[in-house]
Amino acid sequence: MDRALEMQVFCTVVDKGSFIGAAEPLGMSKAAISRYVSGLEERLGARLLHRTTRRLSLTEEGRQFYHQAREVLALMDQAEEAVSATAPEPSGVLRVNAPVSFGVLHLAPIWGEFMQAYPNVELDICLNDRLVDLVEEGFDAAVRIARMESSSLIGRRLAGTRMCLCASPDYLARHSQLRTLADLAQHGVIAYTNFASGNEWQFTGPNGSESVRTRSIVRCNNGDTCRSIALAGGGIALQPSFMVADDLRKGDLVEILPEYQSVELGIYVVYPTRKHLATKVRVLINFLAERFANPQWEQ
Repeated sequence: MDRALEMQVFCTVVDKGSFIGAAEPLGMSKAAISRYVSGLEERLGARLLHRTTRRLSLTEEGRQFYHQAREVLALMDQAEEAVSATAPEPSGVLRVNAPVSFGVLHLAPIWGEFMQAYPNVELDICLNDRLVDLVEEGFDAAVRIARMESSSLIGRRLAGTRMCLCASPDYLARHSQLRTLADLAQHGVIAYTNFASGNEWQFTGPNGSESVRTRSIVRCNNGDTCRSIALAGGGIALQPSFMVADDLRKGDLVEILPEYQSVELGIYVVYPTRKHLATKVRVLINFLAERFANPQWEQ
């Protein structure tokens, strides 16, 4: 079978949530779609979907394959357009959404370069930390930092970031030493309120997966504020490496219990659809992928 078609069929089934839902956009029968997915699973030697009479859900292997297949399909489209003589010059308004902290720290410094490269594109940038509906709110693309679950959005991974448990040397000098993860429950933490797991912080340590219920002394929905409070000795923070890597390098913050690793997150550029993707969106995707191929916080 055509491997690219297998990937397209599988991703469409995931996007639509069922074989029946995928039938119309693919122009195939339910039986044909089922054969493609079964053939893909047989070829890979892995189950990609849990099937019940009511719904489909991704296995862990299916989730990994889904995101990588999305990237492969996007790259195929980009390769085709790269050699197409009919590709128009990028122009028009380009509406982009991004998280506040990442947008200020890492996107703001590179927008000038993008504008020089594509002078006919008018950038409209919106920074906020809520999960926007790209279609409903009219965004062409968004940068998201998350574990990308099954989604109807197309996403290209730009980089990764890990969550760092850290505090200032001043705070650590004034409080009891943390020897185990359980000791964290005795300290006050600076809680980022958009953190999906709330007060239950998850880690992977020497004994596998562990969690600890934290006690927050400050709650805030802005990562820059959480970082500033930590730098001032106000408590322990769990913040992404793209925000605190420089602080850790300079010693202004100290990583706590480094043998316990928190979640790894992907940094993605997402967009509503691959079909008839505007040139202005495509050049944005390629520009961001190039700029974050070797991010400074991972060096």
